[in-house]
Amino acid sequence: MKGYIDGVIYDKIETIKKKKNVYELGRVLRVHDYILEVSGLESASFFERVFVTDKAEGYINHIGRNSVTVVLVKRSAPVYVGDEVMATGELFCAYYSFDAIGHIVDIFAEDKMRNQFFSNRQKIDIETPPIPIMERTSVNRPLHTGISGIDLLYPIGRGQRQLIIGDKKTGKTQIALDTIVNQRGGDMLCIYIAIGKTKKEVKEVYSELFRHGAMAYTLILAAFQDECAPVLRNTPQAGISIAEQYMMQGRDVLVVIDDLKQHADNYRELSLLSGKVPGRDAYPSDIFFAHASMLEKGCQHQNGGSITILPIVETKNGDITDYISTNIISITDGQIVLSAKNFEKGQKPAIDFGLSVSRLGGAVQAAELRKLGATVRRELLSYFETRVVFELANMDEMGAELRDKMGRGKEILTRMNQYKFEARTPQEMVSLFEELVVVRQ
Repeated sequence: MKGYIDGVIYDKIETIKKKKNVYELGRVLRVHDYILEVSGLESASFFERVFVTDKAEGYINHIGRNSVTVVLVKRSAPVYVGDEVMATGELFCAYYSFDAIGHIVDIFAEDKMRNQFFSNRQKIDIETPPIPIMERTSVNRPLHTGISGIDLLYPIGRGQRQLIIGDKKTGKTQIALDTIVNQRGGDMLCIYIAIGKTKKEVKEVYSELFRHGAMAYTLILAAFQDECAPVLRNTPQAGISIAEQYMMQGRDVLVVIDDLKQHADNYRELSLLSGKVPGRDAYPSDIFFAHASMLEKGCQHQNGGSITILPIVETKNGDITDYISTNIISITDGQIVLSAKNFEKGQKPAIDFGLSVSRLGGAVQAAELRKLGATVRRELLSYFETRVVFELANMDEMGAELRDKMGRGKEILTRMNQYKFEARTPQEMVSLFEELVVVRQ
């Protein structure tokens, strides 16, 4: 211990001798909530960490001709015009502790349940270089959710990016939680990223996962509703960076981002207050890059590790064609669309089987599931088309073939229903739907 302290002191002395501890000082010109306009930082760089005396900490978000824009992530006292701003010469980083698994933490490695920092926390870059194409391999291993409507019809592979999209209160988060719980007993590490949720909502997620034994392999990274926009903006990037660290160790990681629409709104707020030129729906022009740079980290790495990302997006009135939704749909490898109408009818999970899609499909399924899933999906979609025309018709007036088709489709839809945390194994799915396929043959 003494040798370590002596080493730290020696390094500090050497830094002072070489004058590497001296950085620029600026002054606050303007204060707008958590946004500061600062002059005097002539050599500052983008995303550089800065301190406002002993009052606040932040980073440089924009560099202008005569001033820079600083956004604050921490503030212990009010900041005023004229306060000193000190550049540090280092990038703004998040903090993480490998002991944080099983806890609710923020990007500063603070346990939000105990309000204490982990003693062994270390810096972790928020934005990292993209993973080279040559280091990626094909996605061909399944990630079982335990949900028949997904594993059978729209499967997810380890290393895939599958969007979960739908209106409020249609079961989006529940699908993610079911998927996390279904990894119990396996080798998957799960990271649940909560953006803009209340403390009550995050504690409910923690309680559900803890009750089902899933917190033993799950990290909850939270940016609460009352946090400032810069923290909300950087939390998902930090979560992906943490996942990347584990992937490079050969681990399989599942990342749930709940939700990216909230992240986009906070990104827009931060950009507008920073003076960026607004684009469509007032979002900045780089919003697509912000989401793409995160989601493209989802992959199967050549070392055997992988990052599977399940981003969640909330829509209004079932519209999946809005700006943010279409952006993320174009980035991901498929989407699970949830319908408010199906939810109201009692279909749970309320999957819209006509709009949902997995672009990998059978490539991540076992042969038995792939063959059965193709037949069941064809039967189900054909049933939906027929039901639109004959739903109000009298069954007694239908021909035998049409009655059989309608009855079989209705039975498939009924068997797709599952209560939360009632996972089915692939073998159970095969035995549950195989007889319906046999009837058709």
